[in-house]
Amino acid sequence: MDKRSGIFAGDDPFVIARTWLGTAEENEPNDANAIALATVDSGGMPNTRMVLLKEIENDAFVFYTNYGSAKAQELEGAGKAAFVMHWKSLRRQIRVRGVITREDGPAADAYFLSRSLKSRLGAWASEQSAPLKSRAVLMAKVAKLGASLGTNPPRPEFWGGYRLTPTEIEFWADGAFRLHDRFVWRRDLVQNAWEISRLNP
Repeated sequence: MDKRSGIFAGDDPFVIARTWLGTAEENEPNDANAIALATVDSGGMPNTRMVLLKEIENDAFVFYTNYGSAKAQELEGAGKAAFVMHWKSLRRQIRVRGVITREDGPAADAYFLSRSLKSRLGAWASEQSAPLKSRAVLMAKVAKLGASLGTNPPRPEFWGGYRLTPTEIEFWADGAFRLHDRFVWRRDLVQNAWEISRLNP
């Protein structure tokens, strides 16, 4: 394999991912941390939606949601997921596949408390993915919860995080004449060492 250099330099894919995200945060006008999260339901039907990635740890990617939502049910059912981060301004993307575990401990508490009061009340009020009669019903519920929970509501038990520990991470950068650069880190199990290879465009 030819030597990786420039934006692909280094052997730790999490370091590279954090560097790319940092660059994107300086260039993308909105939500540089947005990911298109892919799951499958119990019948094998795929599903995709945009989610905000909240942390790139040393060995995993973390995002948060309502545990009663469709995405959470699919994550729990399959135990696996994939996502892609795409930055149009940079003409780069990162694709990730791996196994899912819950993050519902102190890290989830800390992140929930870092959110605005209205966002925390919204998390309490929303029965995510369930049918809603009207926006007025939702807003009335938010107001009622605001009165009962006060100005510092704790994280509800039905809301928390998921950690995606990858078995595959691919970095893609646009190339002239569609001759893109692609490098992939792969391992059969999360405890195994990475194997790195260049892919055809």
